[in-house]
Amino acid sequence: MTTAAARKSGASADQVPSPCVSICTMDAASGLCLGCARTLDEIAAWSVLDADAKRAVLAALPARFAAQGAKARGAADADR
Repeated sequence: MTTAAARKSGASADQVPSPCVSICTMDAASGLCLGCARTLDEIAAWSVLDADAKRAVLAALPARFAAQGAKARGAADADR
């Protein structure tokens, strides 16, 4: 959330929203949640992480989703 957006919503710039989308299913192979791409440790620690640590987790998510998508496409191709 940008600082301007944080001010508009009444949220502090240090408040980092959780990426949880309520699809809480862990992928056994990768150890990542299929909904938010976080590890169990990241999910469990989210409420006590500082804003910088949360932003670091968020920054890693796009690459994790891309890797999950590539694995899912590979599995689908194997089924053909």
